[in-house]
Amino acid sequence: MYIVNIKYVHRLYSGDSMKRPRRKPPERYHHGDLRRALLDAALVLCEREGPEALTLRAVARMAGVSPNAPYNHFADKAALLAAVNEEGLDALAAELGAARDGSGDAVGRLQAVGIAYVRFAVAHPLRFRLFSAAAIGDKAAHPGLGAAYARTFGVLLDALRACQATEAVHDGDLRELALTAWSTVHGLATLLVEDQLRVTGFAAGEADVAAAQVVRTLFRGLHP
Repeated sequence: MYIVNIKYVHRLYSGDSMKRPRRKPPERYHHGDLRRALLDAALVLCEREGPEALTLRAVARMAGVSPNAPYNHFADKAALLAAVNEEGLDALAAELGAARDGSGDAVGRLQAVGIAYVRFAVAHPLRFRLFSAAAIGDKAAHPGLGAAYARTFGVLLDALRACQATEAVHDGDLRELALTAWSTVHGLATLLVEDQLRVTGFAAGEADVAAAQVVRTLFRGLHP
């Protein structure tokens, strides 16, 4: 005759004596901020292999996440590149604003903005080149990028407006004047970044000297 231990049987079939499987914790990205990690990886990839190598899959691999992870933040390569450029433009706008606010009179502020633009391009050539990357496509399709351009362009507009108020710059359509000024300093910045001025005696390390000369010549054209 067997004596059945009722308490033991109850524990056995209730599962108390069995180890319950642990639930696997939800997968988390080892980055604290996936979007930040993807933006950083995009810059590294462009620096190492060039903008043409930029793909969402390549960025995911560099960031150490699954191939589908970037789609949580970016619809495609153009959207990722637009976000990278938005950050670059905000950094540029901050430097232009600091240069403008750190100078004395209106003329000095305008000239400081032009020099700061060239200085930024030479200090951050990758950022500067990415502004013109063809892979971004239609910039108007990215509202955040358009707003960043407006903020950056607005620094120049403010500096020119102040010069017009003191009659240091002749009357005229403010945006047309700003376009002339921007095109001039952007052209110089491109020549320096691509090292196309070395034969004329200007190297990237002398960007401030070249910028000051160009800005002075530009201002003579803007002066009444």
